[in-house]
Amino acid sequence: MRYFLSASVALPLIAVLAACGAKPPQAPPPPTVTLATPLARDVTDWDDYVGRFEAVEDVQVLPRVSGQITQIGFRAGVEVSKGHLLFQIDPRPYRAQLEQARAQVVRAQAAQANARTELKRAEELRKFQAVSQEEYETKLATLRSADADVTAARAAVQARALDVEFTSVRSPITGRVSDKRVAIGDYVTSGQTLLTTVVTVNPIWFSFEGAESLYLKYIRQAAKGERASSRYAANPVEVQLADESGYKWRGRMIFVDNAIDTNSGTIRAHAEIQNPNGFLVPGMFGRARLLGSGTYRAMLVPDEAILTDQTRKLVYLVGKDGKTVPRPVETGPMVEGLRVVRSGLKPNEQIVIDGLARLQPGMPVKTRKGTIAPRADAQDSRPAAPPAPNAAQPSQASQDKKAPASGAAR
Repeated sequence: MRYFLSASVALPLIAVLAACGAKPPQAPPPPTVTLATPLARDVTDWDDYVGRFEAVEDVQVLPRVSGQITQIGFRAGVEVSKGHLLFQIDPRPYRAQLEQARAQVVRAQAAQANARTELKRAEELRKFQAVSQEEYETKLATLRSADADVTAARAAVQARALDVEFTSVRSPITGRVSDKRVAIGDYVTSGQTLLTTVVTVNPIWFSFEGAESLYLKYIRQAAKGERASSRYAANPVEVQLADESGYKWRGRMIFVDNAIDTNSGTIRAHAEIQNPNGFLVPGMFGRARLLGSGTYRAMLVPDEAILTDQTRKLVYLVGKDGKTVPRPVETGPMVEGLRVVRSGLKPNEQIVIDGLARLQPGMPVKTRKGTIAPRADAQDSRPAAPPAPNAAQPSQASQDKKAPASGAAR
């Protein structure tokens, strides 16, 4: 019994003595990070807008005379030229009215000739005092009334001739026609019945609204000459469709409204885009970008190398003592798959681009050298120096596409 008690006391003592002689745990080695020098590029900022395409001319075709439709002269969805016959209204009632008006001209001319003869006879008899002054003036007034009747009758002929002409409803513009809204035999009312619509598709407008703050920025930049650049066409606009990854459609700004909407605080504007194949149609959604600044020198870094500290953007540098140093920066858009740093970095400074997950300010680190390369295949990349957009031509990729509406109709 005494033996077991001694063993139970001795074993904990041995463990305590062994623990006192153990070495303390070693601190983990400093993490290894990758340093690289940012890419220096001349960058031009773009501002994004969302809008829709709309026709330069959108005409609702209404009849100018009432009557029954006797002929339809087009197929839905095709291109029609100005003056193309769209509908024929029964012209017979209007031709009859025209003949009646012409007969009225002949009657008025006969009355005019008789009044002129009577006045001439009165002038001869007046020399012999055979006609009173009152009778002479009456015949003179009769001639003048006959002259007015002839003029009115001729005007009536012109009006009836226009009615006959209006029975042929023709396209007022060159464009793409919609479907017919009436059928042969339907009675249409002048100025009320919608027959069809015709819209122009080349060129086409891209309409959008911009905030008042952006409008003020453009005006001030233009006043300072910051937006002028020989590398770009005047007021270039690039448009991206809903299923496209790049901005393939190019045009130019042609209109900014003369007032800001007091309800929304925005101002209307539209750009003109060439659409030779009719691929773009009114109502189509798109995303446009406009030049937002003049060209400036900027640093490009990977987006993942930028950390967010509440409202600040930070990158990490490594000081001469081998410890990390946070640096606030001002960032911009994506260019070539990299994030623009407008200010906060110098061209020769190196930043941490890998191993940021566990970094803290003032932490000692080991470094290795890396490089920053453009990511031209990134879907959200924007070229730092895009080619000057042709104000009248879409990209070749868009020209290869066929217009589904007009092609199918033909």
